[in-house]
Parts: sequence; structure tokens; C-alpha cells
Amino acid sequence: MTRKVTVLAALCMLAGCTPAAERSTGADSTAQPNVAAPRADSARRAGAPPDTTPPADISHGEAPVGAPGASPAPVSARLAPREPGRLHHVRMEMRHATVEIASGVKYAAWTFDGKVPGPVLRVRQGDTVAFTLVNKADIPHSMDFHAAEIAPDKYYRNLMPGDSIQYRFVARVPGAFLYHCGTAPVAMHIANGMYGALIVDPPTPLPRAEELVFVQSEFYLTRNRNTEGAYMLDWFEMLGQAPDHVVFNGRAAQYSTHPIDVEPNKLLRLYVVNAGPNRTSAFHVVGGIFERVFLDGSMANPLRGVQTVGVPMGGGSIFEIRLREAGEYPFVSHAFADATKGAVGVLRAVDPNAPATARTGPPMQH
Repeated sequence: MTRKVTVLAALCMLAGCTPAAERSTGADSTAQPNVAAPRADSARRAGAPPDTTPPADISHGEAPVGAPGASPAPVSARLAPREPGRLHHVRMEMRHATVEIASGVKYAAWTFDGKVPGPVLRVRQGDTVAFTLVNKADIPHSMDFHAAEIAPDKYYRNLMPGDSIQYRFVARVPGAFLYHCGTAPVAMHIANGMYGALIVDPPTPLPRAEELVFVQSEFYLTRNRNTEGAYMLDWFEMLGQAPDHVVFNGRAAQYSTHPIDVEPNKLLRLYVVNAGPNRTSAFHVVGGIFERVFLDGSMANPLRGVQTVGVPMGGGSIFEIRLREAGEYPFVSHAFADATKGAVGVLRAVDPNAPATARTGPPMQH
């Protein structure tokens, strides 16, 4: 028991957790993020009432909305086509890196391939994934593929710094799946950024659509920053389920300040994966109704004609929708405390005959 507590304390120290004694004596108010969101959390920490000034003119505008022609989002949500072939070689490195999680807010993350979320993987049902995992960090890490049906004690074991592992698995079930580090305490590794999406296409292709992928997750920030100016994980805030930022694809409100251009009446397919570790995603598109929703990615018995669908922590669902006319359509987690903290974006339906506007960049690579 003593050894377990000691290991947990060491990991907490590496993560930059705030000790209980420090938390009881107050926080350094000069170290807070200078961003529009999360407004409610900033007010709580400052002891002030929340800001009631809407950041955008449109309904559900929980963050400023970029004008037509805005630059692409830092992380593209567009899903790249599947690579040909039935055998996919995937290599990932686990390493610690500083990433930006909101405008001007740096975070000392634990990552797959140096980014949060990790690379989007895409295969077809029945394909084989030949996977290589290398630990280039200074603490143990591991991998858990929710799309794989293999023995965890053989393949999801902890890798010590400098170690690697290779194995294969067959993606037997189609859907939208999470992958994440499974090293204990798992919540710490996920909250620090070690997760991503694996899309398994069914053998019979779904109808042609514009495809986007959104990985929802949370960040819990220490009061103070490290020597590189980056925030770290506040372990106690995470246990209390009080995130500073709730984000899609690693950055708060990035698809609000950089809306995603789509075409009116064109079928959209949205793959939504929830890394958590604590908050359910109540996924909703304002101004639209989902034609079909494949719950937890299952291809069987989709929901039809629904407004809001919960995506649990560790789960993923596939949403199909058409935006019926040109305009701006916010998408949110309808748990609006989380939308206020960054779980918000905008789909901008643009008539293809209208003057050209900036697109949202290249597809997410896998």
C-alpha cells in the first residue's frame, strides 16, 4: 500500500499537481489564462460574478465566431480517406510536449506523437493493424485500443522509458473508437492528453458524405505555470470534476473562432469520440436534426430524427445531418457549463455559388 501511494505521489509531482496545502492558502492570480473561455471558471477563481456579456451575436455563441474568410483552425477536423490495403503499419511515440490548448494557453502534455489528440487512425472492418509503440517519455506509459479484441495483460502492459512493443490486431467491429494510455492512474494519463480516435469503416461503404471527426476532452489547470510558461494537471481539480477547459480536438472553441465551411443540404457525417476523463458529451447541432445516429459507433439500429445524443466517456458515436440552408450552425455539448468552457464550434453552411471563403485546412492525418 505504501509503495502504491508513493508511486501515485511521484506521478502527481511529475504532472504538476497542486498539493492540498497550497490549495488551502490561495492561488497565484497572476498565472491565470488570458482567454475568452472559460469565462465562468475565471470568474470563480477571481471570486467575481460571471460575465454576462455574450461573446457572439448568434444564439448559442459561447465563444467569439470568426468572420467569413477566417484562417483555418489550428487542428483540422476533416477526416482523411482511408489508406488502401488491408494491412496498416502504425507507429507511435509517447513523449511529453508543450501544446496550446486555448489562445495563449500552453499546457505540459503527455502525448502520442507530440500532439493532443493523437493521430486519427482509419481502417476497414477486417483490416489488420501492425502496431509499434515506443516510449520516449521519462515515466511508464501504455496503449489501450477500444477497437481491438486482444488480451490486455499481453499487449496493453506498461512500457518503461526507452522500451517498445510490437503486435497486430484485426479490427473486427466497425464504429468510432477511442484509444488512450491505460497506465494507472488512467485518469491522469488521459487528462494529460494521451488519447485519440480510431475509425473502423464497415465493409459496405456508407453513403457519400463530408466527414469530420471531433474528440472531446478536458483540461484541469494548476494555478501556477512551469518554467516554460505551461500549465500542468491539477490532480485534485480533476478528481473534483471541475475542468478549466472542455475541448474538441485539443483546443477550446477553435471551431468557433475558425468555423468549418460546409455546403447546405450536403450530407455531413460527424464522428464524435469522448476521451473524458469525466464529462459526458451531450452532442447537439443548433438548427439541425440528426438524420441518423449510430450509438457508440454501432452500425445496427441507428436512431433517426433526434436532436441531442449523449456520448459517454470512452465511447464514440457517428452522427449524420444536413444543414438545410446557408448560415452559421453552432455545435456544442449541451451541458452548457462545458460549452462555456470551450466545447463549442460552428459549422458555416456556404452556398457553393457564393464568393469563395477560406476552407478549414487539410484533413486530419492518420
